[in-house]
Amino acid sequence: MAVRWCMRGLRVVLLPAICLLAVACGQPPQVQTLSGASMGTTWSVQFVAAPGEDDVAAVRADIEAALERVNAQMSTYREDSHISRFNRAAPGESITLPPDFTVVLLAAKELAEQTDGAYDPTVGPLVNVWGFGPDGPRSEAPAEDAIEAARARVGWQQLALDRDTRALTQPGGVYLDLSSIAKGYAADLIAERLETRGITAYLVDIGGDMRVRGRKPDGERWRIAIERPVPGERAIQSVIQPGDKAVATSGSYRQFFREGDREFSHTIDPRTGYPTPQELVSVTVLHDNAKEADGLATAIMALGPEAGYAFAREQDVAVLLLVRDDDTVEERMTPAFAPYVDEETD
Repeated sequence: MAVRWCMRGLRVVLLPAICLLAVACGQPPQVQTLSGASMGTTWSVQFVAAPGEDDVAAVRADIEAALERVNAQMSTYREDSHISRFNRAAPGESITLPPDFTVVLLAAKELAEQTDGAYDPTVGPLVNVWGFGPDGPRSEAPAEDAIEAARARVGWQQLALDRDTRALTQPGGVYLDLSSIAKGYAADLIAERLETRGITAYLVDIGGDMRVRGRKPDGERWRIAIERPVPGERAIQSVIQPGDKAVATSGSYRQFFREGDREFSHTIDPRTGYPTPQELVSVTVLHDNAKEADGLATAIMALGPEAGYAFAREQDVAVLLLVRDDDTVEERMTPAFAPYVDEETD
């Protein structure tokens, strides 16, 4: 059963979009493609099979097992998941977290501290009240008192996790939402499974959260096109060659709702309780792992174009920001991002 997650609304386009058949005996290595649906989005894995590795069905089973592992622990759309059990827990009740959940939560807490709460894994009540969570969409802004009630439940400092026992205690009313970091972690898990099979050339994509390694059989690096942030269009803004990196893109222009002449993005600023302004329309982050890239992309969206760019520079993160200025889009990239831009398309 497919599990719906809150999508960030921006897809990264793979270049070239080719689906080749499995490697036949005696033929040179070829790129193989597997795909499916999970976490409220689609996933795709392109890989070059290791010598002697021709069991494509087994590779798919590994991929689906990794996705199920994350869903079973961290999907707020599943009542039986560990995160849903915590969210329903009574004040003072503790839930023992699996190791994966613990790793993701610790990373989320660290990012919350680094950004002074612009990123917050307890933002769930606000996500839900604005219609971007399991409760379903809405077509008008919630009442101010509903926003304030949800905001009163938000605060990553309330999370009490015993690292030794992995026991997470519910302080009362806290609702975790890890959709901004868990898809990246799933991409990392899939990469691990591929490498366990000796596969060292691959491109994993889960709704725009990616892990990339190695080269294609022709020796070329994987190339990734970043979409131009124009609603209703599919155009290329720029192309990058990430090398052996993770890539995550978060955008505000595909998942939002309008009320009159106002637009409300799905990226919520936990500090204000309101969606972030639409000025910053896209953030692309390169990092060593997709978990960190995923969380950072959301954090920088919440910080906004000025503070987000300053944070990325301070942390020496490779980031491309697309900022809307009337009818034009301005690119702002950190020095760490520039080396990855494909010079042929610059």
